[in-house]
Parts: sequence; C-alpha cells; structure tokens
Amino acid sequence: MGVLCSARRTPKEPILSTGQPRAAISWSGGKDSCAALHRTRALYDFVCMITMFDEEAARSRSHGLRPEIVDAQAERLGLRRSVERCSWQTYDAAFSRALESAKAEGVTHVVFGDILFDEHRAWAEAQCAAHRLTAIEPLFGSSTLTLFNEWTTSGAEAVIVTVRAECLDETWLGRPLRHDMLDEFARLGVDPCGERGEYHTVVTNSPLFSAPIDVEYGERVLRSGCHAMDVLLGPRRSSAGHDAIAENRRRQPDAGR
Repeated sequence: MGVLCSARRTPKEPILSTGQPRAAISWSGGKDSCAALHRTRALYDFVCMITMFDEEAARSRSHGLRPEIVDAQAERLGLRRSVERCSWQTYDAAFSRALESAKAEGVTHVVFGDILFDEHRAWAEAQCAAHRLTAIEPLFGSSTLTLFNEWTTSGAEAVIVTVRAECLDETWLGRPLRHDMLDEFARLGVDPCGERGEYHTVVTNSPLFSAPIDVEYGERVLRSGCHAMDVLLGPRRSSAGHDAIAENRRRQPDAGR
C-alpha cells in the first residue's frame, strides 16, 4: 500500500513560501513535472511529491525509474516523497490514496505537468475534486516548442531514458535534451516534448536542486515497443544526499504493506 517518506528541506534553494497555499506535485521524475514545479514554485508551499510505483515499488509507473533516483530528486528539492504501489488497473485508486494522505497534511492544491490532452486534465481534476483539492495545470495548452526551448535554456538537465521504437531508435537513450535536437525531431515527426509518448526523460539537475544528481547508465532493453535504459545513482553523490536517502529507507514500511 502507501509509503510516505521524509526528506530534508535544503537551505540553498527553499521551495516553501510562508503563508502560501500548501501543495503537492505529481512527480514522474521527468522534465514535464519538473517544469510545472518551476512555473509554480513561487506561488505555493510545496511539501511533497506524489509518485506511482509498480506493485514491488521497484520502478516508477510512468518512467520506469528506480526508487533511489526519485529519492535523490526529492532530497535535492527538499520535499517529502509520497509513494503508492499499484498496477495499471489499480492506478486510480492508488493515486486517490496518495491525495487523501496529502490532504490530511494540509495540502489544498496539487500541481500536474499535463500539456496537451483534455482527458489527462479532466482525470487530474476529477481525482482532486473527489478530495476537495484543486488541480493546477501550469503547462496546459502551452506550445510544446516553447516549453522545450524554456527547458533547454533554464539551466535544468534531463536525459532521455525511454523512446517509442516506432519513433526513435535506441541511440537516443542517454542523450540530454538540447536545442539542436529540434531539427531532428521535426524531421522524424516527433513532438518537441514527446507528448505522444515518443520519449520520456529523467531530470538530473534543476535550478531548484541543491546539487546535481550523478547517474550511471545500465542495461538497455526493448519491451512493449519501447527502448528503455536503466538509470542508477553514480558513485559521486554527496554524503549528505546519501544520508538523507538512507533515512528515507529506514522510515519506509516493509514490503508487506
């Protein structure tokens, strides 16, 4: 069932703003959720990130990330990590549990990184409305070209970890997002932000992070029509980050929950 872990806030780049509405971020670990946080960080007191994982809590549902990668992102943002385990069939119920937990801690708003599809926005709004929470969609309706350019000039870093094989081949795995990709995307018919599922990313740095995340790339597999690359924490993470992640692990209920 649910896992709620704590992470320290970092003094270098505090996200909270005293007296502002308390918020959670729906966090995939990729660029869109991080871009949504960039756009709203000055408006809300962010206290936690919500991420759905598989039944074993081994991989995130949307991007296939290991929990230690999401731990490292949470530690660098100074946010508590709220996790639910689920199958795709039980995803809605699991997300609802996470929202209920967030509401119990005073959260009133939940920020999402949806951009184009009305059904995605409607789902977020319905999930939140059931708990009398407000869904915030700061990227919705924006040009994906504009969003891509904003990302690549923001000082943030994201690396491609999954690509749909019919759109992009495995040589794209491990490539950081750069402005000069746009011509290649246009030639291949790929949306700049991968909004039709052409690719997913992992964020390794952001102006909001207390420090970059050092990562290593592991096995590559072809599964369900997608090339995917394993991402692991690198050896040069800070001792402070290591201690915070270890503390998260100690607080995590056992796998029987």
